[in-house]
Amino acid sequence: MNIAENLKQVLVELPAGVRLVAVSKFHPNEAIEEAYSAGQRIFGESKVQEMTTKYESLPKDIEWHFIGHLQTNKIKYMVPYVAMIHGIDSYKLLTEVNKQAAKVNRVIKCLIQLHIAQEETKFGFSAEECREMLAAGEWKHLDNVQICGLMGMASNTDDTEQIDREFCSLNKLFK
Repeated sequence: MNIAENLKQVLVELPAGVRLVAVSKFHPNEAIEEAYSAGQRIFGESKVQEMTTKYESLPKDIEWHFIGHLQTNKIKYMVPYVAMIHGIDSYKLLTEVNKQAAKVNRVIKCLIQLHIAQEETKFGFSAEECREMLAAGEWKHLDNVQICGLMGMASNTDDTEQIDREFCSLNKLFK
């Protein structure tokens, strides 16, 4: 099955109002162009340098999402064009995104990442840290970021019940 056929099949299965972020990391521009030709406009990358290179050579109406662990020293390279950052895992990172976005007069959409997995290799706020940050309200003065929701990475396991528990804990925090 080619990319266009696969994309078509996935899109019919999505509930109304859900937008697909096609993960393009490690894929060549030709694969992205095929998905683009089939109507896909939102792509996710996990490496700033790779996203920057692709941004420069692909159509400018692509909505780029950053989906990996982000280092503060890399933010300045992507704020001119990134639409959303999936994975703000510290207040320090949120303030740096705000600072760099202000320099280019942009507002960057962000998802706060919570550490829900039972493994140390994942990043994110603890539930308590997230509550404290939101309650303190300092984030309300960050005019160049928009917190759009929460995200979390479940444990890398075949235990579907554990994965369900982890995502349920995230959902509970959201409500």
